[in-house]
Amino acid sequence: MTGVPRVVVVGDVITDVLAVLSGPLATGSDTAAGIRFSGGGQAANTAAWLAGQGAAVSLVAAVGDDETGRERVAELTRAGVDCVVERHEGYPTGTVIVLTHDGERTMVSQRGANLRLTAGHVETALAAAPDAGHLHLSAYTLLDVGSRGAGLRALAAARERGLTVSVDAASAAPLRRVGGAFLTWVRDVDLLLVNTDEATVLAGGLDPAAQARALTSVAHRVVVKRGAAGAVWVERGGVPIGVARHVVRPGERLGDGDPQRPTHGPHRNRRRFPWSTGASARNVV
Repeated sequence: MTGVPRVVVVGDVITDVLAVLSGPLATGSDTAAGIRFSGGGQAANTAAWLAGQGAAVSLVAAVGDDETGRERVAELTRAGVDCVVERHEGYPTGTVIVLTHDGERTMVSQRGANLRLTAGHVETALAAAPDAGHLHLSAYTLLDVGSRGAGLRALAAARERGLTVSVDAASAAPLRRVGGAFLTWVRDVDLLLVNTDEATVLAGGLDPAAQARALTSVAHRVVVKRGAAGAVWVERGGVPIGVARHVVRPGERLGDGDPQRPTHGPHRNRRRFPWSTGASARNVV
């Protein structure tokens, strides 16, 4: 990807505690599970995948001044990510417990130091990346009051610098809490990625293609991720394109095929995403 502009990713760095349950969760009792620890976080995963594709990528984030934070930053650096992180003493690096069974995931989150990400740090990081061409924002940054200023500054600074922008809507429950304000915050981004639950919160109980079309009133391009059913891609004024699923094993590490990875797709608009190779819609996940 020589000559492709740098991608700046803003959002969470997390330690994932993944429990693959042997059956439905037995509330108040024991459920056997395979358990492992790994680096995670929607923004960190995206940055690592981009680096794995050979892109120049900077991750703007916050971690605790603890061993866990140092481990997460070290593994991302080894993966080729330029980590531009704030370290916050007295705050733990974020952790998410992920319970998965039969293709469904339930998350229990402690965002920790991620809530301490500041607008000033985001501004400094962008100013230090004059080769940047695209900003990708994990909406977790917008959905909590503590980090919201950093997310809003990231979007504003990207527009001021003429960067293309993509946003992943993150999670249905916090989207529901912030209500329609979210659509105001992300208005006119180049690409909005949502799963079906998030699309229902933002666009109502329509079919995925109709949800994607409705959300193009806010974003120039929308992807609705449908899990095992694949995804739907639509550009403003265009025809929805259905995409077959990409099979991912529970807990599969980034670089092996993460369903949260940035989306390739056909761009008729002159504002191409920096990683776009003119790939067909089947590469959308």
